[in-house]
Amino acid sequence: MSLTRRSLAGLLALAPSSAWASGGPLIAAASDLTGALPLIASRFRRAGGGPVRLTFGSSGALTRQIEAGAPFEVFLSADASLVQRLVRSGRAEGPGMDYGRGRLVLYARKGSPVRATGAGAELVRALRDGRLRKLAIANPDHAPYGRAAREALRALGVWGLAEPRLVLGDSAAQAARFALTGGAEAGLVPLSLALTPELAGAGAHGRLDPALYAPLAQTAAVLRGAGREARAFFAFLRSGEARAVLRDFGLAPEGAG
Repeated sequence: MSLTRRSLAGLLALAPSSAWASGGPLIAAASDLTGALPLIASRFRRAGGGPVRLTFGSSGALTRQIEAGAPFEVFLSADASLVQRLVRSGRAEGPGMDYGRGRLVLYARKGSPVRATGAGAELVRALRDGRLRKLAIANPDHAPYGRAAREALRALGVWGLAEPRLVLGDSAAQAARFALTGGAEAGLVPLSLALTPELAGAGAHGRLDPALYAPLAQTAAVLRGAGREARAFFAFLRSGEARAVLRDFGLAPEGAG
């Protein structure tokens, strides 16, 4: 079910008012949403909502910016625990909304010696036979997908081989960019990015067994001081239109797919 213009107008009227940022509220989002969230924002506008400004980065880095006072009004995190941390400190309204489950894939561009469709088994082979000299992942210190990649490599028994060959991105999107542009023969990246037209058209991917890494439960929350347009956008994330976009990018809810 989609939100109609009338229902959006009702949300805007009922939500508490605050000063609107010029150009629309600032939305902080995990970088695995760089394909999906602009489409959702566009559909929000078509349904009668206003413009929003999207900022992408690693969930950990965005959390630190919020804690330092960055003027974001909604946060979409690839790590539910970071939203819970903000709720505990009073910077976000609880309990938050689970909007999907992240999935990790092995991605390689066309012409790479790594056959990404082989996923975990190919990753192990390519590390052991030397075809995989550089592997891109997000920085595990602050990126949930980077932590998941490290967990998967350890579970596969090849962390010792992989660690000296890692090319670390500041975010999952940057890690995907390295794999796409030749900075690495392959990358462990979000399925949602592998399904974007840019990456899908330039390479292939294979899904890693989700048992290899802790679940990537993705959660959104309204932040302290959010205005009515931001709250309307947050409500729109629950709509059938928004959910359909997330499903198209492989972000099915927990327990689905």
